[in-house]
Amino acid sequence: MVAGRIESVFESVVDVRFPAEACPGFREALQVTGTDVAIEVQAQLAPGLVRGLVLGPTQGLHRGLQVDATGAPLLLPVGDGLLGRVVDCLGRPLDGGPPLDEHDRRAIHREPPPLYRHVHGEGRVMETGLKVVDLLAPFAAGGKTGLFGGAGVGKTVLLMEFISAVLASYRGVAVFAGIGERIREGHELWRDFEHAGLLERTAMILGQMNEPPGLRLRVPHAALTAAEYFRDARGDHVLLLADNIFRFVQAGMETSAVIGRMPSRVGYQPTLATEVAEVQERIASTDAGVVTAVQAVYVPADDLNDPGAAAVLEHLDSRVILSRERAAAGLYPAVDPLRSDSRLLDPTVVGRRHYDVAESVRQTLARYEELQDVIAMLGLDELAPEDRQLVRRARRLERFLTQPFVVAEAFTGRDGVRVPLADTLRGCERILAGELDEVDEERLYMRGTLEGLP
Repeated sequence: MVAGRIESVFESVVDVRFPAEACPGFREALQVTGTDVAIEVQAQLAPGLVRGLVLGPTQGLHRGLQVDATGAPLLLPVGDGLLGRVVDCLGRPLDGGPPLDEHDRRAIHREPPPLYRHVHGEGRVMETGLKVVDLLAPFAAGGKTGLFGGAGVGKTVLLMEFISAVLASYRGVAVFAGIGERIREGHELWRDFEHAGLLERTAMILGQMNEPPGLRLRVPHAALTAAEYFRDARGDHVLLLADNIFRFVQAGMETSAVIGRMPSRVGYQPTLATEVAEVQERIASTDAGVVTAVQAVYVPADDLNDPGAAAVLEHLDSRVILSRERAAAGLYPAVDPLRSDSRLLDPTVVGRRHYDVAESVRQTLARYEELQDVIAMLGLDELAPEDRQLVRRARRLERFLTQPFVVAEAFTGRDGVRVPLADTLRGCERILAGELDEVDEERLYMRGTLEGLP
């Protein structure tokens, strides 16, 4: 291996001098001699001089320290040994277990599968038991779904409820990418998987909030490498879960600044679109196996036009937008029914009945939103009779589409419920037809089906 010497250390960036004729290439992995500190080359500054991103703490690094060029990119050990383990983006254990002894090591940076190998997943809806999601923004099996929302509106809880609903009856494997996770969240998730008996079918790759940005930046690449192994080598249906993909964007912004790139819009890195596309385009279902991805996405200041959120939005099949107003009103899950959508919501995919019910619900709720200002100024009694009737039905629809979560039972004191899509459609049809106009709207709040109501 070619050896070099550290010339400077600044935050999580180091400059390393190598012989001019043996300068390491872009994204080549370097190793600090005698340690497990890995460095990834980000730029060649001059003949023999490279700038690298440290994937770990920089304590102890100093000028003159020897660094070895490995001649290869960053590698992740993959195999069945990953299942049931919690590791970082380089495969180093975080769960107190022994080091992975997998002999198959794959580069974390890989090209997406060629176009001719792509397939449209299984071409079906993945039911979650969440009424508002299954009705208005159905998840695509073999597709990509994003859960968008600002701080405190329920992204992680909704993701956890989805995991709880799907993995119990799921027969494939899951890969969880925890990007910028709080250590409390990571520990709770690990124990939840373990107690549910799902950990042995799940590989967890974490880059915690306290880790250097380089580690957080490479978590989704490592998770995708693991998912691609299970898809291609084993032919599995892989469930790829990410929380929170915005922290990946944020880590890219941090590293871009310290590397010395000129910032772009709103301070984001100039390579934002490329970095997001590198990750999203690798999430693909092929003739070998299927990958279904669900990603939580933080939305700064609840602004979906923020470049970080918008860069992710355009790659998805289903978009579940969470609303702060609905969360404040106690309408959980706080899904915005007018902005959430899915490419699967088409009569040729979900069927004419589902499509018609969903469109009727949207139209009713959209008209109710238009009337909100009139109601606030003049009162409900000043509306035309047909509008008063529409408002009553819209309020009942809003409450019917709420439900208690299984993962929140310990906090709410309510038993969680999951509702088959057929019952959701039947309930919405009854409300739209006026069959429940005389039923107190609060009786529809936080329940499952309409069973037991007149």
